[in-house]
Amino acid sequence: MAESSTHLHKRLRALADNLWWTWHPEVIGIFTDLDPHLWREVEHNPVAFMNRITPAQVEERAAELVLHSRINYAFRRLNEYVEQPKTWGALHCGNLNNRPVVYFSAEFGLHESLPIYSGGLGILAGDHLKSASDLGIPLIGIGLLYQQGYFSQRLDKDGWQEEDYINLDTATLPLQPVLDSSGQPLIVRVDTRSTPLLARVWQIQVGRIRLMLLDSNIEGNSLEDRELTSRLYGGDTKLRIRQEVLLGIGGARILQGLNIFPGVLHLNEGHSSFAILEEVRRIMEYDGIPFKRAHRRVSLYTVFTTHTPVAAGHDRFAPDLVEDHLGLFRERMGLSHEEFMALGRVNPLDSSETFCMTVLALKSCRRANGVSAIHGTVSRLMWNCLWPSKGEAEVPIGHITNGVHVLSWLAPQMYQLFQTRLGQDWATRMVHPDIWEKVTEIDDGELWETHQSLKMRLIRFVRRRLRIQAERLGMRDMLKQIEHILDPDVLTIGCARRFATYKRGDLILSQLERLTRMLNDTRRPIQIIFAGKAHPRDNEGKELLQRIAKLSYSKQYRTSIVFVENYDYNVARHLVQGVDVWLNTPRRPLEACGTSGQKVVLNGGLNLSVLDGWWNEAYDGHNGFAIGHGGMHNDLAVQNARDAEYLYETLEKEVIPLYYQRDISGIPSLWVKRMKHAMQSLGWRFIADRMVKDYAERFYLPAAMATSAETGMLG
Repeated sequence: MAESSTHLHKRLRALADNLWWTWHPEVIGIFTDLDPHLWREVEHNPVAFMNRITPAQVEERAAELVLHSRINYAFRRLNEYVEQPKTWGALHCGNLNNRPVVYFSAEFGLHESLPIYSGGLGILAGDHLKSASDLGIPLIGIGLLYQQGYFSQRLDKDGWQEEDYINLDTATLPLQPVLDSSGQPLIVRVDTRSTPLLARVWQIQVGRIRLMLLDSNIEGNSLEDRELTSRLYGGDTKLRIRQEVLLGIGGARILQGLNIFPGVLHLNEGHSSFAILEEVRRIMEYDGIPFKRAHRRVSLYTVFTTHTPVAAGHDRFAPDLVEDHLGLFRERMGLSHEEFMALGRVNPLDSSETFCMTVLALKSCRRANGVSAIHGTVSRLMWNCLWPSKGEAEVPIGHITNGVHVLSWLAPQMYQLFQTRLGQDWATRMVHPDIWEKVTEIDDGELWETHQSLKMRLIRFVRRRLRIQAERLGMRDMLKQIEHILDPDVLTIGCARRFATYKRGDLILSQLERLTRMLNDTRRPIQIIFAGKAHPRDNEGKELLQRIAKLSYSKQYRTSIVFVENYDYNVARHLVQGVDVWLNTPRRPLEACGTSGQKVVLNGGLNLSVLDGWWNEAYDGHNGFAIGHGGMHNDLAVQNARDAEYLYETLEKEVIPLYYQRDISGIPSLWVKRMKHAMQSLGWRFIADRMVKDYAERFYLPAAMATSAETGMLG
């Protein structure tokens, strides 16, 4: 009995230690059934769950609930998945087996229990790893382990955002120390003119993919440097450059410590651009070649993805800061200070220009891309200055439109519906349009009922969160109304994002009297769920957020406008799975891609968006709704007023009438038809499997082959 219980406990621990479980709801169901109270108490974290439950308790509960076969089946599935030799990557990417893709990112969003992400960039990186795993593409992720992650958000009685930072308990995370060749914990070191930077390396298994994370909180570092990996996107430019030196140079040295030679360096945004220079230095010393030749060689297998269409969003560092942190490094490469600075300057001869990480990346790669078609155009215009002899269309920046990892964002109920109606193999063939053609065969009532159950689940979740919020703030009158907040029969609009002014999260409030009429319409009302964070130092963003929060507190609006605190992976999951409409109102063309709306499509929601980012290439007139026609006025006030008018007109004339037009059985058949068309036309296009295949076919494989031709496979 004891041996059996230990065996079962070990299998559950193995399931908890691989983030494969995050996209397999049947595994989550096992933990939920074993002890629902404990599962809620540990906030859906299986490692924390396993730390709190004994082998004997597992055996007792498994016997009571007949869970042995489910646990054993899940364990076998995980092993079969990890060891499966016949994958898309095995067939198409064999030349990457010995020289893998190394994917650098400052943040990775994999699950709410691992809060080392802030928003879209990190969620995209997490989805990239998961799809690379599903496809079997040889890839390694490299990032930083933030001890406090991004901040936890709470609002005060005035609706003002306050930030809390909570130390992660690493014992509740699926972390394993990375060991060097002698079996000791791997420590990487980067020397600067002031103090050396040291970091240990942890590993997290994401399906077939290894994600390695640098942690500066170790002995040997100064107190200041021990806190270097405390917070994501916090501190001043000195802290930022030290983080980026650690991520780029330290991250590349992980590979050297493990004797891994990259076939492709993929930099997800400019934060990790110093990795290029560390790879150049390694080749210079290994092959005894000068900087220019080594730099050219590394550029052949470097891929750079930019996500930032706003000039202020690109990291720039003053010359003295660069010299203090990279002076010893550049001397080792035989470069003068001005030669080194020129690598990050648009104008190499301008000694007053700062060092830009995006410029370094663009000057050091042969393959660069934006994350949507319109963002590619914006990026070519923005960086045309680096290629002054080329026309804008000739600037070597293309685009690969982002997609989302389907199984991470698809509700279990919708997954079961697809299993039944699209075929048991649909999840392995989701990039094929013909699979999604079968959506039209789903019974309208069955699809609508599934969507309504998800909407009710969202409303219950929001009410629970609002109850906690109201209790903390002592808002007794709101507590009395909790069960009346949101109505499952009312058209529900979701609006969640980072609260930056250009995203215009309050555009729908710009004509409040008109909005109030829609909210209070007795026959065809609407309701809105808001969520999102403003950067701690963005007061304009905080003021925008406060306006919405204060409105949601008021007696007049609190049952139909709500603001959910602390937007994270979990809140996002509930929102995208349960809303009827996803509202996105960025100022065109400043939305690089915007992937939340793609998640909504998978779960039966419809998009109502400005024609920017992915929606600019997705909208066909029948698979959602557009705000305006893609125009951009030179006067921002005029543009805002125009877009607000388009938004209200679209709601009043298209969205609301279509939603409330019901057939004799009470189903909005034309709305459901549009839901199906959205799934059918977009479900295969805007998913991470398609995105990662695009990277592999267009970037990774050509880059790896160019490397082989250049080096003759020398290390």
